[in-house]
Amino acid sequence: MNKFQELINQDKPVLVDFFAEWCGPCKMQAPILQDLKKNIGDTASIVKIDVDKNQAVAAQFGIRSVPTLMIFKNGEVKWKQSGVFQADELEKLIRQNI
Repeated sequence: MNKFQELINQDKPVLVDFFAEWCGPCKMQAPILQDLKKNIGDTASIVKIDVDKNQAVAAQFGIRSVPTLMIFKNGEVKWKQSGVFQADELEKLIRQNI
């Protein structure tokens, strides 16, 4: 939990992907996030959180379905949405929060 707090307290955007191994849409989101990382480089961090292994963090942020993506900056939630998103949509959201 402390490590997660450190991650989201960065002064650059942090995209968090709350996922589960058994989740089909989560498997679709993974390669999209890899493409996104190539496009944004060090502009933002991308973190994957397995909700089954990190239930306390998932509960703290009210994660009820996977995949759920959140953007944090300086520990603040800037955006939260469930579902699969394309890289260009996510890049635009990240750039709005730089």
